[in-house]
Amino acid sequence: MKTELNFGNVLLALFITTISLMGCSSLNTQKTESTELKSFKIVVEKTHNGIKMQSYDGSAWIDLSFNINKYQPMPINQYGMTDLNKITSTKDSQLADYLFTITKTEDGIELKGFKGTSWTSLSFMLTENGKQAIDQFGMTTLN
Repeated sequence: MKTELNFGNVLLALFITTISLMGCSSLNTQKTESTELKSFKIVVEKTHNGIKMQSYDGSAWIDLSFNINKYQPMPINQYGMTDLNKITSTKDSQLADYLFTITKTEDGIELKGFKGTSWTSLSFMLTENGKQAIDQFGMTTLN
């Protein structure tokens, strides 16, 4: 009897093991990122000409208001209005490190999270002068 090694089966087993380990590694990374989110709380109000925001936690700013047209995104971070291409080199351990855009729509508000949020996209209906609180996890209560 002659024993032959089947390299095809060995390579297939090695490939499957590698893919499985890579999947476990990326799951751990996602868990780590979500547990490292710093707390912030912001109340968003849709006004006639734009958006008004109040920060209750995690930001250097307290009140922001700006006039924007519908469907015109405004980038916001822990220091206030910003530019999506601007990288903030200053880190403050007392502040959350977040970046999102806020857009006024016909019926409400759309947000896109880029950094420091567990959400990548968030939208809700909001009437004029209506208010909604958000945090690093999404929509939350006003109080």
